[in-house]
Amino acid sequence: MAGHSQFKNIMHRKGRQDAMKSKLFGKLAREITVAAKLGTPDPAMNPRLRAAVVAARAENMPKDNIERAIKKALGGEGENYAEIRYEGYGPGGVAVIVEALTDNRNRAASDIRSYFTKSGGNLGETGSVSFMFDRVGIIEFDSSVASDDAVLDAAIEAGADDVISGEGGHEVYASPDSFHEVAKNLEAKFGEPRKAALTWKPQNTVAVDDETGEKLVKLMDLLNEHDDVQNVYANFEISDALMAKMGG
Repeated sequence: MAGHSQFKNIMHRKGRQDAMKSKLFGKLAREITVAAKLGTPDPAMNPRLRAAVVAARAENMPKDNIERAIKKALGGEGENYAEIRYEGYGPGGVAVIVEALTDNRNRAASDIRSYFTKSGGNLGETGSVSFMFDRVGIIEFDSSVASDDAVLDAAIEAGADDVISGEGGHEVYASPDSFHEVAKNLEAKFGEPRKAALTWKPQNTVAVDDETGEKLVKLMDLLNEHDDVQNVYANFEISDALMAKMGG
């Protein structure tokens, strides 16, 4: 699990939260609507919708906004979004995965390709970098919910693959197939997690110098700020000094 803290910082870096709050709510609502359209509108019966609602609550999205996003799916309102995964290399040859929900494939592809090109990287084919990542489910709880041993025991019993506990909380990893069942069992024991989602976890991380790191962080911010982009993952580590300088 070397480089784990960097993984957490880089993979889930949302930039300056206050300025991006409304944009973030829009992205969360889009995922809720898509999840509700693809399955039942009941979060208890729809694992993807449940995960989307948990993510929205973790960002303090108002309950009304969540319910409105679900009703939009029920009423057949809104655009039909395509789910697309883009893969490519950023500055320094760093592997990057971008997940998008878009109502305009041409616009999304054009914008994302230009971000890669301008940063000194290049967009590749689907599958060009994802082999360097593992697709896993992650369930996070605050450290206050239980002791490290108690969470470990519960996670093993629930069928999880790995647990990392520290000052920042408990992180439970599970395979995509068992993820929703593991999350449900742990929620029954410890309450609603602060995060429950499928993610791309790099098998190895690459340390980059500060100059390359600065370009990469700017690319991550550009991608995250795009309306169509839901998640961005990469396999690099940067220094603590640069992380502080870039406001991470």
